[in-house]
Amino acid sequence: MSCPFSAPQALPRDGTPLHPSPTFAAWRAAGPATDLLYQDGHVGLVVTGYDAARALLSDPRFSQRPHRLPAAQDLPHDETVGAATPGEKGADHDTDDASSIEQTLDAEARASIDAANLLALDGEQHRRMRRGITSRFSVKQVRRRREWLRGAVADILNTMTAGQERAGRAELFSQYAQPIAAAAHCEVIGVPEQLVPRFQELFTTAASLQERFDFIREVIARRAGRPGPDVITDLLESDFTRGEAEGLVFQLMSAGHDSVAYLITTATLGVLRHPEQARRLREDPAAVAPAVEEFLRTGAMFLTLFPRTATEEVDIDGVLVAAGRTVSVSPVGANRDPARWERAEEFDLSRDAFGHLGFGHGPHGCIGQQLARAEIAEGVGQLLTRLETLRVLDAEQERPLPFAHPIATYEAGALHVAWGPEP
Repeated sequence: MSCPFSAPQALPRDGTPLHPSPTFAAWRAAGPATDLLYQDGHVGLVVTGYDAARALLSDPRFSQRPHRLPAAQDLPHDETVGAATPGEKGADHDTDDASSIEQTLDAEARASIDAANLLALDGEQHRRMRRGITSRFSVKQVRRRREWLRGAVADILNTMTAGQERAGRAELFSQYAQPIAAAAHCEVIGVPEQLVPRFQELFTTAASLQERFDFIREVIARRAGRPGPDVITDLLESDFTRGEAEGLVFQLMSAGHDSVAYLITTATLGVLRHPEQARRLREDPAAVAPAVEEFLRTGAMFLTLFPRTATEEVDIDGVLVAAGRTVSVSPVGANRDPARWERAEEFDLSRDAFGHLGFGHGPHGCIGQQLARAEIAEGVGQLLTRLETLRVLDAEQERPLPFAHPIATYEAGALHVAWGPEP
């Protein structure tokens, strides 16, 4: 199948999380894959059809290397959109590439990141690294932390509304979503409670890689003397080397929490823009958990996941991919494929949206997806229940924003809300 467009395409920048660019629908209507221009001049493919996307993400004939960044509209094809550090926005859902590690990072840290860079690994190497960190993110483990999570979210909500329970204003992303994501992330990884604010400062702002890695070493050293039911303890008691353990903790601390904060923010905006569905969730709080799947389907963060490159000639849903050709999967496109979902463009919390690609799919699917589901459900649920008059004052993400990462991902933006009597 050949591309119906006259020239390789670039990623559209005119969409928003809840209302993606119509370009994705046009590409999907033309076929399951479209020629895509990458920043190094390579012409690969972007997959927007649901069936082709799932097939590709689970196909072992595609490698994580090389990492190529897709070109975006209105930018030269060799210009990077934003400067992400290795490990940031890692929800492909392992982690980001370590190819641009700052020269100031010490040699041992650099070697640790290389050894455990999940998005640079394939096959058994990749499986071994994932096995070392997945158990604490299982459904069973997440259930054991539900009471803790419920209390943590309640405390964060209390802090946000302190002194203004009856009427007030807040910026939801920074005051609510980010603290929830950071707290839960640290709890499972094994960061002591008193170091959570420092984690949030280092991993949600522009800190250097060396500062982040030094923090990881400090946390691991503390945990070595105080084992607990967390990932760091598991790694220290395993056959991983200290360097591998440090590299894996770096990957986990750098990835996932930003996606959860984005999704809590975007889901809340989606619900508040549909008052009848907000009313339904308030009347039936148990409906929030299954609604998370629709949040993830319609508010996917990744316009494209980290790319895969064919190691041999592969046929994906009628698209012949030559060896060496790079392919990017678009969850934004695949999640709205009308061949998979009726009324695919509609935000419908009564829909069974299971099977979406909001967490990716296959061997590189999101490690922390069960924890993320619980965080989103608890965060949105408590917000709607406690603040019945919650309303949007301004949502930055309703206007096209620069991509949050070169891969590319949507930005949550500031979400200003109010509650109480309207003026």
